Formats: sequence, structure tokens, C-alpha cells
Amino acid sequence: MIGTGPVLSPLPLLVIGTYDKEERADVMTAAWGGVCCSAPPCVAFSVRESRYTYENLLQTEEFTINIPSASFVDEADYFGIVSGRITDKPKVCGLTASPAPDVHAPMIEEFPIVLECKMIKTVPLGSHLQIIGEIVGILADENVLDENGDPVPGRMDPVLYDPMGKNYYRIGEKIGRAFTSGKKFQTTVYQL
Repeated sequence: MIGTGPVLSPLPLLVIGTYDKEERADVMTAAWGGVCCSAPPCVAFSVRESRYTYENLLQTEEFTINIPSASFVDEADYFGIVSGRITDKPKVCGLTASPAPDVHAPMIEEFPIVLECKMIKTVPLGSHLQIIGEIVGILADENVLDENGDPVPGRMDPVLYDPMGKNYYRIGEKIGRAFTSGKKFQTTVYQL
């Protein structure tokens, strides 16, 4: 046994975009997050009460989840190191924070995927508050989409976070197809 802790790994690296009371764009890196419902489409992530983004979320109840490509790993890491209370993080990194079209929150234009979200619930968990948001819009760079208009992970080149080792990684190769690869086991029925 290796103990307890946030061992679910790797995790997608998310950049949460919010506006503060003065309408300044703020972005925060989060790794405790992912899809939590398909109908309605919802995502969840967790934030500490001490974070500036926490204040912004409770005020506006709208946010973006920006998915950085691996070429922006340094910028995304910086977003988790410095507070938006004292720094215009996108500007320091030379990135463009512009208004998202469907929610009152900023988006990072250089990132390949942006989810526009409206907060529908919060859940106090202990050290973090879980934020659940309904996805009301998805923006994507057309270069990361397939012929059906769906994002392709290899083209997105998303950043993955290892919470135990505190390292960032890229995704690997495709190794199977969901809801298809396991069908080879359906030919045999075992009675319990």
C-alpha cells in the first residue's frame, strides 16, 4: 500500500477563466476536474477558498474552462503560481484574454478548446469547493477538429498533470475504441 492522496493520475490540466469585480480577466490553473454529467453536459473542478478565482466565481457564477496545448505548458503553470489579485497573468505571458461569446468570462484565444460554463452548483468538500458548471458553448480551433467537427486529442495536444510526481505530460497514442474494443468478450456468457 502506498498510502492515501490524490493518486488518480494523470489529470487534464484546466485553465479557469473569470472576471473580477473590476471586470479584469483572471485565469487559474486547476487539475482537480473533469466531466461529471452528460445530460445536461456538465463539468466540475475544485478550487480553494483562498484563491482569487474563488471570489470571482461566487460573484459572476460564469466561467470558461480553457484547455491549453502542450506548447503552452509554461504559461499554464505560471497561471497556477501567481495570483490574479496582483498580476494580469495573460498579459505577462503574451496571451490574449478576450470575452467569451456566451458567458460573462474571459477565454484564452491561443488555447485550442474553450468550454463556456454557467455555475449550477457548489459542493464544499474540505480543503476545496467543487464547482459544477453546465457547458453552454464550446469553442474550438478548427485545426484540432476531425471531419465530423469533433476534437481529436492528438491534434489538441493537451497537457496532463501527475499530482503525485508534480509533473506535466503529453497524451500517447490511440490504443483502442470506446464501446468497441471490449466487444470481443461479448461472445461468451458466463452464468453467476
